[in-house]
Amino acid sequence: MRVTKRHLRILIILWVSNFSLPAMGQTIDPLTARVELEDAERFALLFEDFDGAPTAEQLQNRYLEFGGRALEIFTPGRIISAQNLAAKIAENPDTYRDAIERCLPIIRQTEDELRSIYLAFRGLLPEQSLPRIAVVFGGLNSGGTAESDMQVLGLEVLCSIAADEAAFRAIMRTFYAHETVHTFQRFGGPKVDADPMLTAAINEGTADYLAALVTGTVPDPSRDDWASANRHFVLQEFTRDLAKVRDAGLDADLRNAAFFRWFANAGSSPEGWPSELGYWVGMQISKGYVENAPDRRAAIRELLAFNDPAEILARSGVELPVLTASNP
Repeated sequence: MRVTKRHLRILIILWVSNFSLPAMGQTIDPLTARVELEDAERFALLFEDFDGAPTAEQLQNRYLEFGGRALEIFTPGRIISAQNLAAKIAENPDTYRDAIERCLPIIRQTEDELRSIYLAFRGLLPEQSLPRIAVVFGGLNSGGTAESDMQVLGLEVLCSIAADEAAFRAIMRTFYAHETVHTFQRFGGPKVDADPMLTAAINEGTADYLAALVTGTVPDPSRDDWASANRHFVLQEFTRDLAKVRDAGLDADLRNAAFFRWFANAGSSPEGWPSELGYWVGMQISKGYVENAPDRRAAIRELLAFNDPAEILARSGVELPVLTASNP
């Protein structure tokens, strides 16, 4: 699909719409938090009943139609339709079977880690409502998403990137923490809309930063190691692409290409780069913003509801290289 200038704005609209409404009546207790698996278990039964090859009609009648809030969140842009899901299963039956047989049984064993993460968030941000959490099977294109009341994880994707049980549990721990932060975020405004790449970095970087705080582990250690070792190069390239995305007079395809070097590029990142490198840049900005603030708790709350990404960057202490004529 050709990505147009409009898609950059859609990304921001989706972020703002996802995180702009308060969760109503949310009373999840960290001590009893659980992962909602009803949709995933129903999919697993359907998959087995039809020997790993359910039709679109069967998926619609026995999976999508009976879904609740989790599938309502996950279907647009991810599952898309019963026809799309059937096609993905037909193309990748072993991926779905592996997730059912290897990873689905482990989910319940990760609930103690979910509860510890929720207890940490309750201590850090006691005023925040903790979201429901569900695991579903999607269209092999998303590990997770969140709205204000719920985070939803795509099991077939998360299982496919986990080599063993220890890796899968680590991935789940990271997603429990990262996606929870997205349910807290309420940023927006004209300056956010006008600066999509820096906004994306702060959005995802804040989620990774707070995930690291509550888990004690950097969400992607290999990406962190690579970026830290190449810090000047990374910040220079980010600065160059940030200028392109901000340039309304530049061809839309060039702006899009610059943006997607940093985000939404799992499996298609620039050669030699780790994927989603914009998360690392944003994490440096968010971490610096908090550590430089006189009141760190207040700074965290400001990151969750910012309206001026350039101000966040300026107060973070992260200095982006100055591009010159000899280093454009």
